[in-house]
Amino acid sequence: MAIPRRAHFCWIGASLPWAYVFGILSAAERSELAEIFLHHTDALEDDARRRALDRCPRVQLSRIDPIDCLLRAGHSVGAGDVLAEIYREIANPAIQSDLLRAAILYLEGGVYLDLDTITTASLLPLLDAPQFVGCERIVWPHFVRTSRSPGLWCRSITLDLLRRAMRHAPGGWAMFRRLESLYYRGINNAVMGAEPHSRLCALYLRAMAALPAQRRSVLYALGPDLLQEVAAQFSRDDLIIAEPRVFYPLAPEISEHWFRVSRRVRLEAVLSRETRVVHWYASVRTRSKVAAVDPHYVRANRDRQLYSALVCNCIRNLPEAA
Repeated sequence: MAIPRRAHFCWIGASLPWAYVFGILSAAERSELAEIFLHHTDALEDDARRRALDRCPRVQLSRIDPIDCLLRAGHSVGAGDVLAEIYREIANPAIQSDLLRAAILYLEGGVYLDLDTITTASLLPLLDAPQFVGCERIVWPHFVRTSRSPGLWCRSITLDLLRRAMRHAPGGWAMFRRLESLYYRGINNAVMGAEPHSRLCALYLRAMAALPAQRRSVLYALGPDLLQEVAAQFSRDDLIIAEPRVFYPLAPEISEHWFRVSRRVRLEAVLSRETRVVHWYASVRTRSKVAAVDPHYVRANRDRQLYSALVCNCIRNLPEAA
């Protein structure tokens, strides 16, 4: 069995920002997948953003009952009602999304993409494996955060200070590239692929259900931290872990450079031939930029900002903002 040729996005809420609409439209245009689903828990507002998705023939809007989805997945993997109970208990949409993405991917199979992504190239070459994830360059993996080793903490503090300097420096992303081998590799759950009822998603869902209650509401605990632990149970043949350049060409914090304005934009220097998705990390430093982004914004900034150049490069016919 191969990974189905479908992509899944999840949205919790009624108002979908343009930056996330661009993520869906880029997947429809560049991924070469047959179906692009936006699973949404609430009725979406009837506005220009909704209409842009309605006009895209490969995009399907699928309103879901998150509790029903988690109950079906939970009972299938032997976790009972626990996943649905966690969803009810935790009000943070980012953590709720960690639960939903794993459940949807387990039940339906395909490729899950966070909404703060832009798809740049075909995802078909990734579908031959039974399951895949991607890794990024990070400073504070879970094993360091929970360690009592002064050496580990001193190393991460130094790396953090270096990264902070490169985040602020003009062209700092290029400096980071020269030093990125010093940083830890960490698995991120923003891009995942799996067959229906895959062993990866089954183990991930069971691990979510088994996580102690006090850890469930901690940011990243149900997401990258737990997925890292689950992935460690697989051999290289059973789980493909893509290099950072495939999904995460600019690391966390460094990703702020996507939104820096400069006189010269060199998109080809940031992306590589292997890059298929750009995760630009709305959850980190660029969250405040989301509200400003719309079709007018990216058209106006395409020659002086990496993010706008990326959107315009990957979506040929940008919709109108109204």
